Amino acid sequence: MKIKLLLAALIATVFVSAASAQSLNGAGATFPNPIYTKWFSEYHNAHPEVTINYQGIGSGGGIRQVTAGTVDFGATDGPMTDQQLADAKKAGHDLLHIPTVLGAVVPIYNLPGMKFPLKFSGDVLADIYLGKITMWNDPRLVKDNPNANLPAQNILIVHRSDGSGTSYIWTDYLSKVSPAWAGGPGRNTAVNWPMGIGGKGNEGVAGMVRQNPGAIGYVELIYALQNHMDYGLVKGANGKWVQASIQSVTNAAASAKIPADFRVSITNAPGEEAYPIASFTWLLIPKNSADPAKGKVLVDFVNWMLDHGESEVNGLSYAPLPASVAANVRKAIMSVH
Repeated sequence: MKIKLLLAALIATVFVSAASAQSLNGAGATFPNPIYTKWFSEYHNAHPEVTINYQGIGSGGGIRQVTAGTVDFGATDGPMTDQQLADAKKAGHDLLHIPTVLGAVVPIYNLPGMKFPLKFSGDVLADIYLGKITMWNDPRLVKDNPNANLPAQNILIVHRSDGSGTSYIWTDYLSKVSPAWAGGPGRNTAVNWPMGIGGKGNEGVAGMVRQNPGAIGYVELIYALQNHMDYGLVKGANGKWVQASIQSVTNAAASAKIPADFRVSITNAPGEEAYPIASFTWLLIPKNSADPAKGKVLVDFVNWMLDHGESEVNGLSYAPLPASVAANVRKAIMSVH
């Protein structure tokens, strides 16, 4: 009799566990992929009944998939436009932008023998990507780097081939510092690149630059560090040369006015020692999940992120959310069901 009761209890436990188990799927930005991979794994360790699967397919892909309802959440480094949000709502998905961390996009290059990091002003970067500056020993580059002994070598431009929040951050910055860029390719997750070759994801761009001497590209800071690649200093809004770091990204966020929906650009920020190509990155979470149990998990995950995950971001060269933003995120996520 005792054996039957124990067996019945075991079966009941299995059924309850199976019923409470949740598997969530998300897709989008590669910019935060290293920290998301870490977080989702740690959250699963703390909540074994929950598995969060994430594919870094680019911000454009994340926006498309969450709009179509084929994933439980998306992720982007470029905030959705009013029209994109309206299209998602029309499709039955009223989406929240939930900021998670801040990061930096850096110009990477492959020029063996450089003793010091190169310096890039925004107008020079724009004109390189517009095809107006084609050689590494161009007078404008030499002027900013007088001791670099820049070679008489063609510049190979590498950009993203996929819809990308990293590209949005890069082109948002170029649009602010270059009228020619603003009136030409403009800012978007995908633009008509005047020059260059494409790589898929931050990994693809880093790989292309690493394999081709004379190449220049742009990636999130962690990808430059992980691949041991040279990356340049960028002239800030106050005229100083600024290196990407946790502190200089934090400085960029400090002067920003954060709107209620968290959609904000902090490129070319005026703050002292503010790195100019910095950005928040966001999760795109439906206010009303098709499965309320999954909505509950997403709410719990965001609160876990604020309580535990934010303290880990420095180790992967991201900057944590400012305390005021974190407090408002905690309020905003309460609207998810």
